[in-house]
Amino acid sequence: MRCVSLCVRGKWFRVPRGGPSASVRSLGSEALRRYHLAKKPEDGDGDRERDFSMRRCQGGELLHLEDRAEDVLEDEDFVQMVFAGENPRHDFFLLAMALQSSYQEPKEYVSLDGDSLTTGALVSLGQGLFKIKLTPAAEEKAIKCREVIDAVIREDRVVYGVNTGFGMLARTLIPKEQLVQLQANVIRSHCAGVGAPLSVERTRMLLVLRINVLAKGYSGVSKETLDAMIKAFNASCLPWVPEKGTVGASGDLAPLAHLTLGLMGEGRMWSPQSGWADARAVLEGHGLKPLVLKAKEGIALINGTQLISSVGAEAVERALGVARQADVIAALSVEALKGSAKAFHSAIHAVRPHPGQMEVAARLRSLLDSDVFPSQISESHRSCGRVQDAYTLRCIPQVHGVVHDTIAFVHKVISTELNSATDNPLVFAETGEVMSNGNFHGEYPAKALDYLAIGVHELASISERRIERLVNPALSDLPAFLVQDGGLNSGFMLAHCTAAALVSESKALCHPSSVDSLSTSAATEDHVSMGGWAARKALEVVEHVEQVLAIELLAACQALEFLRPLKTTTPLEKVHELLRSVVSPWDKDRIMSPDIVAAHTLVRQQKVWSTVEPYMDQYKKKLEI
Repeated sequence: MRCVSLCVRGKWFRVPRGGPSASVRSLGSEALRRYHLAKKPEDGDGDRERDFSMRRCQGGELLHLEDRAEDVLEDEDFVQMVFAGENPRHDFFLLAMALQSSYQEPKEYVSLDGDSLTTGALVSLGQGLFKIKLTPAAEEKAIKCREVIDAVIREDRVVYGVNTGFGMLARTLIPKEQLVQLQANVIRSHCAGVGAPLSVERTRMLLVLRINVLAKGYSGVSKETLDAMIKAFNASCLPWVPEKGTVGASGDLAPLAHLTLGLMGEGRMWSPQSGWADARAVLEGHGLKPLVLKAKEGIALINGTQLISSVGAEAVERALGVARQADVIAALSVEALKGSAKAFHSAIHAVRPHPGQMEVAARLRSLLDSDVFPSQISESHRSCGRVQDAYTLRCIPQVHGVVHDTIAFVHKVISTELNSATDNPLVFAETGEVMSNGNFHGEYPAKALDYLAIGVHELASISERRIERLVNPALSDLPAFLVQDGGLNSGFMLAHCTAAALVSESKALCHPSSVDSLSTSAATEDHVSMGGWAARKALEVVEHVEQVLAIELLAACQALEFLRPLKTTTPLEKVHELLRSVVSPWDKDRIMSPDIVAAHTLVRQQKVWSTVEPYMDQYKKKLEI
C-alpha cells in the first residue's frame, strides 16, 4: 500500500496516499481524524474544525490542499500538518540540509556474528548496499549474556556499570528503581561532542560496527535492544554524531553516546525520506519506537573503539585502493620521462625479498616494455646511454613496496578490532562472571592508524617529486609545465603547487596523535589513546595521496601527448584512454580544478586499477607458458 508519514502536533501517522483523485486535504483530514482518536478526552476537541496547511518535511515546500496527492507526494514521503496561527516545527526545516540522497533501499542482507566482518564489507554497508541481520548463533549468545545481567540485578550483586556509577563514581551504588534512569543519564551526559557531523556513510558504518561488536555476546545488551538498533540501520535512520570529542579510552564515549541518543528519540536524525529532523519524529515516521535502555545497556552502547575502527576501516580500504593505483600511475611517469625498466628486474628484488617491494617490481614489469607488451617509447631511447634514473623512478619498488607492507599490517590490526569485544565490563555467559577490563583502550588501532598515515603519505611525497620532473624542462626534455606557448600559457605550474601544498599539509598530519595522552575522568582514565584523531587524520592523509596521484596521472598523460606518435604499452595506453574519456589534452590554459576532480574520481572509483588488471593477468599467464 502506498503511504505517507504525516505528523500532527508531534504525533506521527502512516496514512494511505489514496486513489488517483485523493487530495492533499483528504490526507490531512484522515491524519487529523486519527490524531483525535488517539487523544485523551481531557485534551479537548478544539482542533477538529481548525484550518491547517501541509508541508513536506524534506525541503519544507508548502503543499496546495486541492492538489492530487499522487502528483505532489512520493511514496513514503514525510509531511507535517500546521494549524492556522501556529508555526511549523523548526527542527524539520531550519535544520534540514539540502541533502538529496541517492540511497536506494537494499534488498540483500549481510549476516552479523561479531566474528567475521571485514573492512570491505563495512565500507559497503556504510554505502547503503546491504541490510543486516544477526545469525541465529549471535542471537542465542545475546540472550544468554543478558540472562547473566538479569541475574545480577535480581540477586542485588554489586557490579560496575550495572548498578554503580561510572568512572570515578564507580563506588556509588544505584538503587534498583533508578537503573533505567541511570542509562538515560549516562547517554545524555556523555553527549558532549563538537564539530561537523559524521557523513551519512560514516554514521552507517559506526552504527553497524557497534551492532557487530554487541553481537559477540559479551556486553549484556538485550536482544530487544539489538533488534531495535538493526531496524534503525535497515531503515537508514541515522543519528547526528559530531566527529570530535573522543580521546579513545574508555572507548569512543562521546560519539557513541550521540549515536545512542538518536536511537532513544532525542537530538537529530537523518533518513533518506526526511533529511535531518527531530529524532523521535524520524523514528516514529518509520514505524520505529525510541529505545528505552535497560540496566547496563547505556554503558554497553558507548564503551568501545568503534569510531576509531570504522573511520580507520575506510582509511585502510582507500589506502589499499590508492596504493596499487600509485604503481600504475608511476609506470606512466617512467614512460613519459623515458625511464628504464632495468631497475625492476626480478633478480634485483629477489635478493632483498620484502613482499611489498617484490610485488611492486612485478607489477611494473607487467606494465612497462616487455615481449608481452612492447613500448615504442621505450624502444626510441634504448641506446640513449643513460646509466641510471633518478631515485623517484628507480626506487619505486622500494618506496611503494614498504607502503604496501604497512597497509597490510594496519589492515590486519583493524580487521581484528572490528570483531573484538571492547565493552567494559565484559559478561561471560559460560561462567556467569562480569569482569572489568581495559579492552576499550584504543591504543592498538590508534598506533596502527598513525603508522598508516606515515606510510601512505610517502606515495604522495614521491609522486610530487615525479610531478616536478614532468613539469621541469631541465629534467624532462619536455615543454615547460607541459604546455605549448609557455609564458602565454602556464600549463601545469599551479597543479604542481597544489600537489606540493597537499604533501606539506600531510607532513604535519603525519605527526602521531597516539604519542599524546591527557588524564581524564578525575585521573581514573589516566592514559588515553587519542585514537579518534589518529583515524580522522589518517583518512585525510589518504585523501591527499589520492589527489596528488590524480595530478600525477594528469601530468603523465599530458607528457605522453608530446611523445606522439610513439605509443607506450597496451595497458598504459588504456589508462591514457581512460583519462581522456573525462579530461581532454591541455592545448592552452583553462580552469584546472575540474580536471583534478575528474582524475581524483577515477582514482576513488578504482577505475585506473580495473583498466589495467586484465592486462597484468594476461602478462602473468604468458610468463607461465
